[in-house]
Amino acid sequence: MPVALVVLLLDISLIYHASRTGRMQPWAFIILMVPMIGALAYIVVELIPEWLGSHDVQKARKRVANKLDPEKYYRELSDRVAVTDTIANRAALAEECVTVGRYDEAEQHYDHILSLPMGHEPLFALGKAKAQFARRRPADALATLDNLQKTWPDYHSAEAHLLYARALQDAGRTDEAIEEYQALLDYAPSSEAKARYGSLLKSVGRVDEAKVVFTELLIQMKRSPRHVRKAQAEWIAVAEKQIAG
Repeated sequence: MPVALVVLLLDISLIYHASRTGRMQPWAFIILMVPMIGALAYIVVELIPEWLGSHDVQKARKRVANKLDPEKYYRELSDRVAVTDTIANRAALAEECVTVGRYDEAEQHYDHILSLPMGHEPLFALGKAKAQFARRRPADALATLDNLQKTWPDYHSAEAHLLYARALQDAGRTDEAIEEYQALLDYAPSSEAKARYGSLLKSVGRVDEAKVVFTELLIQMKRSPRHVRKAQAEWIAVAEKQIAG
């Protein structure tokens, strides 16, 4: 049997499989446009992990699939909301909108959720603030977070506090941002908060104070378990670079 015919039959079989399993986008295009290589990619990314069923392999498959089609999960969630418009489904869609850069849409989803009796929760207000901050609208994010604190005075979140400090910094309110970072570190020390705090201190000329912050971060990380150091690798690298520079 000619090789070209074998490749054609393989491509047809894989496209049929993709259509039956909801993977037509973007695989049909890839398989047709890049003969043989597209088929091999589909087998490696989709079929082998499916056969093996390994969690790590599945995660690797998802990373590759996201690179090939970044909005695949967004479309799946959009379809889910169209069929069953629950708070959970819409919140998942809003979060994914932020991931793929659809910030305005994310904000609209959060506004809709917050307008519902069962959706009037601080977690969704925080989600809205995240979308606004990602859209480079720090003033709006600050307003949303201020309203969150006013509406739910008993709600405490290190994540929200860090976002508030970052929004102040991006809005040019440097002194207030430094105060918020300091307050944050007092009750919820984190590598990211320390790294950002140290970087801000260094940017305003408080170099010696910044070095102390970075040194403390690195000492803390050296004493931490390996999995913690791995999870905080980004901020360890920031501290090392800032001290070296």
